[in-house]
Amino acid sequence: MAPPQKGFSWSNIGVGAVMNMFEVTTLGQPLEVVKTQMASNRTQGMGDALRTVWSRGGVFGFYQGLIPWAWIEASTKGAVLMFTASEIEKKTKAAGVSPGAAGLLGGMGGGIAQAYATMGFCTCMKTAEITRHKQAAAGVTPPSTWAVFADIYRREGIAGINKGVNAVAIRQCTNWGSRIGIARLAEQPIRSLSGKSEKDKLSPIERIACSSIGGALGCWNQPIEVIRVEMQSMAKAEPGSKRPAKLTVGNTLSYIYKESGIKGLYRGVQPRIALGIWQTICMVSFADYVKEAIDMASRKVENVATN
Repeated sequence: MAPPQKGFSWSNIGVGAVMNMFEVTTLGQPLEVVKTQMASNRTQGMGDALRTVWSRGGVFGFYQGLIPWAWIEASTKGAVLMFTASEIEKKTKAAGVSPGAAGLLGGMGGGIAQAYATMGFCTCMKTAEITRHKQAAAGVTPPSTWAVFADIYRREGIAGINKGVNAVAIRQCTNWGSRIGIARLAEQPIRSLSGKSEKDKLSPIERIACSSIGGALGCWNQPIEVIRVEMQSMAKAEPGSKRPAKLTVGNTLSYIYKESGIKGLYRGVQPRIALGIWQTICMVSFADYVKEAIDMASRKVENVATN
């Protein structure tokens, strides 16, 4: 865990942006595309989803929406998440809160902040990029996401671009609260197993193990993700469908449950577990190393200046 710092850790803004850009450009976007494909096409299994995505351009099909939407989202949400979560975690620990509870509160606060600050419209446009191909399958030439963005903004303004943002906020609050909280909580049994005290640093493997546990168990809220995807999907309701004309979190939940049952609410959970593990490794384990390196460098500069 990165050592505590005095004042605001402004460097966390840069750390969060860089680490989230790294995460999404490597494994993040392919897993996001597969997860969204399954969540929006709830009759498809993993194999069908992979074949469908591959048919949209081979390897490049797995990177749909990366440029510009995922990059815009990653750089902004990573900065907001890392700064907000780190500050809350630091302040609550200083007040005597346990590492697990501090991580939970930091993750929740960071998740809510990133959802309302940057994620609403970016997530909406990424989902539009992936789900608009349903129109192509129906014989309709899908518009570009820039055209979709302009059309939605013209008709509905900011509210339309941020469609589903409340579901995104619920998802991100529970996502990062669970991921960071469980990852920090997992440090205790890992230390016990390896015979390390609170002052001893965890090894890279031990840190990755903690993040993997947090990332995997943080996917308990998959129904919220499926609701979010359905609310932001560009697919039109099929004839005879009971899909509400104006979607809210509540009526979308009811619609998905009536249409697909409990299984439908957990569609896409497999790639999301993999995504959650990779995101938590990048934004907790790897980010802790980067923050420690920055803190060490700043201390050296301070010592040189003092001497």
